[in-house]
Amino acid sequence: MIAQRSGKGLEPRDPEPRDPALTVNGARLHPDLSGALFWPDRSTLVVSDLHLEKASSFAAKGHLLPPYDTADTLHHLQGAILRFRPARVICLGDSFHDGEAPARLDGEDAARIRALSADRDWIWIRGNHDPAPPEDWGGRVASELTLGPLTFRHEALAAGPFGGEVSGHYHPKASVRVRARRLTARCFVTDGRRLILPAFGAFTGGLDVLNPAIARHFAAGFVAHLLGRDRVFAFPSAALRGRLEP
Repeated sequence: MIAQRSGKGLEPRDPEPRDPALTVNGARLHPDLSGALFWPDRSTLVVSDLHLEKASSFAAKGHLLPPYDTADTLHHLQGAILRFRPARVICLGDSFHDGEAPARLDGEDAARIRALSADRDWIWIRGNHDPAPPEDWGGRVASELTLGPLTFRHEALAAGPFGGEVSGHYHPKASVRVRARRLTARCFVTDGRRLILPAFGAFTGGLDVLNPAIARHFAAGFVAHLLGRDRVFAFPSAALRGRLEP
């Protein structure tokens, strides 16, 4: 089943959302309900973890799933591009689910990728699932990219200089309790120094932000920007519920 593009149940009567913009290392960024991030000052759209052709990868192993995840992901990516009209698009790694994924793309999906990447500066960041993204799809391939105060890479550094780091990899999601209900949604995670994006792919799952794998990157706490039904809601880490909490 194709994943929803936003969280469920966070309605206007719930706690008021903060300014939808967030700031990382001085750069003002806008989280989109699709899971994309827009940087107006650089006309740059950022997405992470598309995992194109994940369903066909599972099917090859005998786990039959509806083969529509790539088309759905590209449809929403195209929608984000039409909304923001970026001059640059950065894909933060794991754009393809595996090394053979490009060969499994059908002709229509392949043509859509080439058309999207042809009209703007397009950067494929290397990921752990696609350490060598194909270079014949348009754009250029890089291990990481620094633009002004921000550095874009697939996975957050465990140590060292990471001020201004923007990454993906973990597919963060968060849970909150609103009006006696537990609500879970994909989210952006930031402490103002670094930022982790949610997975953009239609069939990607997620990891709770309170899991040590994510939380260790934000020792002093963070804000989770949850993707609600029609807006982005910001919650401090102290307000979130862990996987086993009521």
